[in-house]
Amino acid sequence: MKILVADDDQSIRRLLTSMLTDWGYEVTAASDGQEAWQIMMQPDSPPAGILDWNMPGFSGPEVIRHVRSIARSYTPYLLLLTAKDKQADIVEGLRAGASDYIIKPFDYDELQARLNVGVQMVTLQLALGRKVKELQNAIDHVKSLQGLLPICSYCKKIRDDQNYWHAVESYLTSNAAVQFSHSICPDCFENIAKPQVDRINRGGEAQ
Repeated sequence: MKILVADDDQSIRRLLTSMLTDWGYEVTAASDGQEAWQIMMQPDSPPAGILDWNMPGFSGPEVIRHVRSIARSYTPYLLLLTAKDKQADIVEGLRAGASDYIIKPFDYDELQARLNVGVQMVTLQLALGRKVKELQNAIDHVKSLQGLLPICSYCKKIRDDQNYWHAVESYLTSNAAVQFSHSICPDCFENIAKPQVDRINRGGEAQ
């Protein structure tokens, strides 16, 4: 999973990048709040981030507020990593929309544990979003079969939206979750299949 690391301190940025890479994450780094915000505006923005509080451009809480203002199918996990340790600061960070808050200097194990929990939450949201999209696609397919279908009065082929004609079997196989097993109805057996069999038999007898 991609993770944003935003910190104007190059040594902290390198340390976090090295740690997260060792933990199996793909890191995107930003050296200030403006760059972090630009990264999070992209369609393929990281679903998780670790942000310093005090940065040029935008502060960590300001970046988080901007990110929260964008409608998404999931809630990015955004952790504030800062030396601010007063209760009022923690409350301010959480009210800005931070998912979690860790005070510098931080414990590596604690950071990894909190990050794992946040990533699991985001992963579940993303999986749920994919399932919802699949369900919506399935509903759209069902709706497309509930409308008026142009069908030939003679050969019974169906016309699709691109003005191509398809046999009923191939059309339904392509547009609905159905499969066909072939048989012969009683009327077709008496009117079509049986006379053909009789003609074949008579031809064999004549020989």
